[in-house]
Amino acid sequence: MSADDLSQFSLLDLFRQEADSQTQVLTSGLLALERNHAAADQLDACMRAAHSLKGAARVVELGDGVRVAHAMEDCFVAAQGGQITLLQPHIDLLLQGVDLLMQLAATATDNGVRAPQPRQDVEEWLAAMGNLVGARDATPSSEVDERALLSPASTDLRDAPDRVLRVTAESLNRLLSLASESLVESRRVKPFSESLLRLKRLHQEANKRFDHLRDTLSGLPLDEQTQIELAAMQRKLLECSQVLSQRLVELELFDQRSINLSHRLYDEALACRMRPFSDGVQGFPRMVRDLARSLGKEARLEIAGETTQVDRDILSKLDAPLGHLLRNALDHGLETPKERQAAGKPAEGVIRLEARHNAGALLVIVSDDGRGVDLERLRRTLVERRLTTSEAAAALSDVELLEFLFLPGFSMKGALTEISGRGVGLDVVRDMVKQVHGTVHVSSQPGRGTTFRLQLPVTLSVLRTLLVDIGGEPFAFPLTSIVRTLRLSKEQVTSIEHRQHFDLDGQHVGLVAAHQVLEVGNPSPAGDQLPVVVIGDPGHTYGLSVDRFLGERELVVQPLDPQFGKIRNISAGALMEDGSPVLIVDADDLIRSIDKIVSGGQLTTVEHGALPTAGKRRKRVLVVDDSLTVRELERKLLGNRGYDVEVAVDGMDGWNAVRTGHFDLVVTDIDMPRMDGIELVTLINKDPNLSLPVMVVSYKDREEDRRRGLEAGAAYYLTKSSFHDETLVQVVVDLIGEADA
Repeated sequence: MSADDLSQFSLLDLFRQEADSQTQVLTSGLLALERNHAAADQLDACMRAAHSLKGAARVVELGDGVRVAHAMEDCFVAAQGGQITLLQPHIDLLLQGVDLLMQLAATATDNGVRAPQPRQDVEEWLAAMGNLVGARDATPSSEVDERALLSPASTDLRDAPDRVLRVTAESLNRLLSLASESLVESRRVKPFSESLLRLKRLHQEANKRFDHLRDTLSGLPLDEQTQIELAAMQRKLLECSQVLSQRLVELELFDQRSINLSHRLYDEALACRMRPFSDGVQGFPRMVRDLARSLGKEARLEIAGETTQVDRDILSKLDAPLGHLLRNALDHGLETPKERQAAGKPAEGVIRLEARHNAGALLVIVSDDGRGVDLERLRRTLVERRLTTSEAAAALSDVELLEFLFLPGFSMKGALTEISGRGVGLDVVRDMVKQVHGTVHVSSQPGRGTTFRLQLPVTLSVLRTLLVDIGGEPFAFPLTSIVRTLRLSKEQVTSIEHRQHFDLDGQHVGLVAAHQVLEVGNPSPAGDQLPVVVIGDPGHTYGLSVDRFLGERELVVQPLDPQFGKIRNISAGALMEDGSPVLIVDADDLIRSIDKIVSGGQLTTVEHGALPTAGKRRKRVLVVDDSLTVRELERKLLGNRGYDVEVAVDGMDGWNAVRTGHFDLVVTDIDMPRMDGIELVTLINKDPNLSLPVMVVSYKDREEDRRRGLEAGAAYYLTKSSFHDETLVQVVVDLIGEADA
């Protein structure tokens, strides 16, 4: 999601997003620590997640959140130092802390008022944590901040899923790299080819003229020097022919390489439509653990194929069906520890969730090593509920028999519970699979378990569009929504009752400025020809004047965030070759908007050669911080003062951004994954092609930290714990002046 999209969220909304991401890291780490108490990498990941949440909670003034996150951080630091060992009671209490943080984020309000129940729960939890870990000060101190920040990091939080972009940084980097390379190469193919063909024609013409000249001079007495020049010219022409032949071969090879890059770009663009399977199943291990305990069972969830790429629409639809299947496996499938041991099985049951690509489809498998389906009991149940006769039930094969499990309202549970027995679950699974035109099958082996196989399509949302320039911004029109494209001269446009029209196949078509309908910029000089996109259907057609045709594109559609609701005149978004966003027009909505403008008498005149409004260049600032909440706060503060602000999620992302774009100032944090702020400042100051100030904004307030930042080349060092609106903005003004000065 772009920075402009994020501007519609409050800081509290952004904190909730960050809390959702970091609590997932904490939950995963704690479940891993439950099995291996000494896993250093998981301890470190949990400590850093708690520290990030503490900082984010401080920004939104969520005091209870700061206290809870700080207490958890203290516990993890103590475990890292060997002062305590995280046993089952610690894990249980820390998981309660995760739940508290999620509850606090959900119930917090912008006016600082907190719900009374979470506050009471916080006090009780802090007291329990103090008793279990040892009495510690629940107020964060700078010393604790330093210890946490300076703790060695063996894993990076960048591996956690980005809850905003929904695209992995690795996939996006590959896309941008290949897109840039392909764009440069492909744009050179056509002019290079045309120039070589023109050179070939010129060479052929030169050969003919030389042959004619040589024939003309052959009957005349020539001196020795002239004969030498003619021979040299013939050699040059021969050399030119050889060079041209070589270049034509190179062109063919170059064209093949360009095509190869285009295919790779296409594949990578499709990959951005996909998400790793792990993104949709992160909450299931905790659910299985807690539900198994409530049932008096021991169970663990194994997830395979976490990196399997799944279409984001499919992944979102899988959440409820997979939840039902897992609950079904726990309640129906797995036995109690005593029953398992009596059957010669380990006390702990195993549920396996797997995703993989198979024969062009997505295969999702949910299996357990439980008791399996009692087929004879199932036959009796069908007869008892009068779903079939005893004769027909006896004749059913195992496969046919198991299909009855998917009937709405069907359950083999005798008693109704919150978990199962209400006849919902498996019918939900089948309904979802049918919606996406997939299949689901179940198999079972008595005493060995049950397996559900969901075969789903690997959907690829690719749209062929016409890309146009409107007010300096690209927009994409789906080709299926376009009636015609044309260029109109001034003479072809007529005015009838103060409305502009042009003739198209004998029909008067209304002419409307796309700038007015889409509320984008001002028209650029159109010259003698006015580019027009005709949309609509017979009897209801409009011509939209645009600034330029940019050509056809195949775009990988990116649905807009549902939080925005329906955006007028826009159906979706996509990424262009250089990674920049483009909006896809909703033609039907556009027609309705035009009708409204016309009926309201608000239609403006489309002018040929209209001049664009000149604007001042705004100064650009790059904000680099791994905390979504902090970087969005800084972006809003500077954006409200008129600066053009871009953001980067860590030091490496910031280094790539500063080398590829022009900025007047960089504002960076210190402690970030992949590359810290000190290294970023050093690299910027060492690069002879970069000449811009760097401002450090960090929680570190020790003099030695300030000295490290300034010695690395930072122009200013500001602590996050002390900065407020005017302080940050005033420093930026002092360094680079006002936004449009």
